Amino acid sequence: MVDAQRLWKGPILDNHFHLNRKGRFLDAAKDFKNVGGTHLVLVHCPDFASPPTSINEHRATYQDTIAMAERVRSEHDLHVRVVLGPHPAAFAHQFIRWMEQDGEKGRDRACENYRDSIDAALEFVKEGQAHAIGEVGRPHWDVSDEVWNLSNLLLEETMTMAAREGIPLQLHVEGELESTYRDLSEMAARANLPTHRLIRHYSPPQIDESVTRGLTSSVLVGKGALDPLLATYQKNQTGFMLETDYMDDPRRPGAVLGPKTVPKRTQQLMEAGMEEEMLWKCHVDVPNALYGDA
Repeated sequence: MVDAQRLWKGPILDNHFHLNRKGRFLDAAKDFKNVGGTHLVLVHCPDFASPPTSINEHRATYQDTIAMAERVRSEHDLHVRVVLGPHPAAFAHQFIRWMEQDGEKGRDRACENYRDSIDAALEFVKEGQAHAIGEVGRPHWDVSDEVWNLSNLLLEETMTMAAREGIPLQLHVEGELESTYRDLSEMAARANLPTHRLIRHYSPPQIDESVTRGLTSSVLVGKGALDPLLATYQKNQTGFMLETDYMDDPRRPGAVLGPKTVPKRTQQLMEAGMEEEMLWKCHVDVPNALYGDA
């Protein structure tokens, strides 16, 4: 029998959630709400088969994500924040294809398209329709040195913009622990960007500050994540959030994690002894500090 005194009754936020009009869309958001979810961070997901190639196309695809967020708010009375940006995988594949076709001209075209995608996202942030830029970053698979170096160049450029504008970035990066955090924190220092404004999406659950180096961890709460999270969260001063990276892809039902996962894991963390103050910080204080009040 569940101890009612150990139930979390506060807000519950999933920090990385995708929706697809051809997927479950509103039903997925309803599943999240029905098990106690209250706040979603809706992250733009491009058409990987045909990503935008002009600033107007970027604006149009971002506007559709914003419209989906509004539908979720109106249909399910959920708080929804929006994150817009060029997914690094889409950019990397586009860069490789254009380079193969046009050499240096293709490289320059890819860079211009990336910058257009950032400029378009920033327009919506300044208008108050979006709350952060992301997911941006670098490929999480082996690529050529040229693609890797260009990805890092553009990521640091994006960090410099985020520092100037005072906005957070959601990051999509490779899975290493200490080397990845070290690279990102050093890049942030060069860009004069406070490291807590870098939100590591798909974060491993080991969030000891000596590893995370001041970045905000958005922990993927899959099977096996709770024990390392419970073992390290007290050694983290920056703060963390929880996520599913729900894809809403009809070809991969429930991937990466299903929409009910964060509310369920939150209750499990509470039952395992995580303090109410820590869960409040995770679901309310940290997102409010990064994105603004819901």
